[in-house]
Amino acid sequence: MGTQKDIDQFDILTLRREFPILQQPIHGKPLAFLDSGASSQKPRRVITSLEHYYEHTNANVHRGVYQLSEQATFAYERARGKVAKFINARSLKEIVFVRNTTEAINLVANTWGAANLRPGDRILLTVMEHHSNLVPWQMIAQRTGAKIDYLEIDGDGRLILDDLDRRLQGVKIVAVTHQSNVLGTINPVAEIAARAHAAGAVVLVDGAQSVPHMPVDVQALGIDFLAFSGHKMCGPTGSGALWGRKALLDAMPPFLGGGSMIQNVTLEGTTYADVPTRFEAGTPAIGESIALGEAIDFLSDVGMARIHAYEQKLTAYALDRLSEVHGLQLYGPPTAEQRGGVISFTLEGVHPHDVAAILDTEGIAVRAGHHCCQPLHDLLNIPATARASFYLYNIPEEIDRLAAALEKARRLFA
Repeated sequence: MGTQKDIDQFDILTLRREFPILQQPIHGKPLAFLDSGASSQKPRRVITSLEHYYEHTNANVHRGVYQLSEQATFAYERARGKVAKFINARSLKEIVFVRNTTEAINLVANTWGAANLRPGDRILLTVMEHHSNLVPWQMIAQRTGAKIDYLEIDGDGRLILDDLDRRLQGVKIVAVTHQSNVLGTINPVAEIAARAHAAGAVVLVDGAQSVPHMPVDVQALGIDFLAFSGHKMCGPTGSGALWGRKALLDAMPPFLGGGSMIQNVTLEGTTYADVPTRFEAGTPAIGESIALGEAIDFLSDVGMARIHAYEQKLTAYALDRLSEVHGLQLYGPPTAEQRGGVISFTLEGVHPHDVAAILDTEGIAVRAGHHCCQPLHDLLNIPATARASFYLYNIPEEIDRLAAALEKARRLFA
């Protein structure tokens, strides 16, 4: 079994002090925040960035020649550049600011999907998808007459790809999560993309759980669209991005109509702006997007490779420690090399919501429910799980506290 000393903590205690919320007690105990898979905590510099925008440069972007507007526009577009560099996009024009991953996927489904899907065409998803990468495709399939097929998983929660080439016949788009928000499984999206392209399909990746936790290079992955949220990667809520290959974005119609996204409007009709402005109708989340850029600076300063390596060691330690808890069932791949820092579990005889409530009394925050993955839980034949998800600010001692609190819950319900 791994030990705490095996984990390189890159001065983790200093890093934790960057997050004000982690300094407060919960029920008289230190906060152990183990729900970053839902939304991460924010470092002081991101909070300060938002504060600075609203105190010093609050104005609309792209619409004013006065100083505040020009400053806001510069900061907003600089943030777009930071996003592009972070995922190795070839052009700033390939980055569309959105509110979250959900909006990004809906944008693609309702623009690319509406323009390219016809009756009988096939959409390929997986059974582990978050509702945000499932429901939009169900909706567009209903509108267009396209059909949806699903890749299955094995007993360890890994995708079964043996017959992928056959399953790709007639598929127009593959939409797959990079990392499962329930199982923690890291999917081989580069392999999937290569095989999908060979079959003539476009590939969208849900990066909500991967972009915050590991280096993600869209060129190396060879994909066509990437969707992710800012609030899971130390940024504010209401921020996120869609990356798409420019040739694909150029061919897509607008998602929403209104201000900013137009080139010219007459009573007879409208022409539309170039990308990415075409997809950013109305006043955007300016301060939030700027703060997302600050979050990217923060993560880049730590180093995404270091973050991923640290989280893998933390996850390996958690898998070992939690396996010692009697009656605890873990879901997903058995080793940290095959998964990210997400561990869903059930405790024999205790409902996941009761587990989460007991953990809360110990100052430990986890999520309980189906985690917006109802079909996956149906497949696992369980109504719900509790989920611990880790980030760069978590420490081994919090995992020890989690294991001890789970033992307490088991005894209470014995």
